[in-house]
Amino acid sequence: MSVKETDGTSNYEYVTARVQARRAALFDDEDYRKLVRMGPSEIARYMEETEYEEEVNALGSRYDGVDLIEHALNRNLAKHFNDLLRWADGELYEFIARYLRKFDAWNVKTVIRGVYSDSESEAVEEDLIYAGEFDRQFLDRLVEAGSIEEVVEMLDRTRYGEPLSEAYGSYEETGVLIPLENAVDRTYYEGLMSGVTETDNRANQLYAEFLQAEIDFRNARNALRIARSNADIDPADYFIEGGELFRASELSQISNSLDELVTFIRDSTYGDDLSEALDELERADSLIGFEHALDAALLEYSDHLSHVFPLSICPVLAYVLAKEREVDNIRAIARGREAGLSEDEIENELVML
Repeated sequence: MSVKETDGTSNYEYVTARVQARRAALFDDEDYRKLVRMGPSEIARYMEETEYEEEVNALGSRYDGVDLIEHALNRNLAKHFNDLLRWADGELYEFIARYLRKFDAWNVKTVIRGVYSDSESEAVEEDLIYAGEFDRQFLDRLVEAGSIEEVVEMLDRTRYGEPLSEAYGSYEETGVLIPLENAVDRTYYEGLMSGVTETDNRANQLYAEFLQAEIDFRNARNALRIARSNADIDPADYFIEGGELFRASELSQISNSLDELVTFIRDSTYGDDLSEALDELERADSLIGFEHALDAALLEYSDHLSHVFPLSICPVLAYVLAKEREVDNIRAIARGREAGLSEDEIENELVML
């Protein structure tokens, strides 16, 4: 993540104009339908004719197939998000920098999952996204850790150190990663929300509304993961503060029923804006489908807030989510084709609007 001095004045108009141009270049659903019919080498060639050209050409002599696609996607994502920081000034820069710490959280959880599943370090590294504050050298050391305990120790001097250390005992008791992953998420969102709601500025209020929605959906996702894990864990113990939709006690009561959860959201302040997404949630017959529907719902909600107040942080965050969706979809298609999945099976792995 780039760091720079700013003069304290936010340049929302300039950054949102640049973001609109970048968003127009994102893949659409028709692009995904084309990619689903291609093999990994064809997908890489298709990407070479898009804004991924620079990354594909730079990496083409070192990788091929899915490996080339993976590395090109991650390098392109980091480039675009560092551009956001390069463009932004003042408070806008601070908001974007805070939000992009999500990739530190992503990388920490990716390393922990890799160690837990005894994955090869190369496979874990392919899933890292170098767009947060942790530098590549530190992440490389994390990837080489021999145990989850070692990962926790290496993170001791970071913002995640104390929360992970406290959660490690619960991980040892339950044998599931939920306590560790939730400690990472909690730390990220606590830092994200700090001071944001203490303002009368309408743009900042919308930013807070977006973050509250993201926390609400994270709580819903975590509740269902806990329920599906069959571990003796109360969702209330892993509740993330800062959202508006749930209280910890309510989340415990409805966490075992997708129907109740969807009804609860439909009757909430999100109901009208998320009606179509909630219809998809009700049709989802698996946790993966539910989570994809939540991702689509959050993207839809961010778009709604962007239209309400176009000169704010909201269009920038909506672009971040949309760019993540593009990268995740292309990655899912490439991996699905390599694994021999059918077109229908691959499409079920995509987040489509």
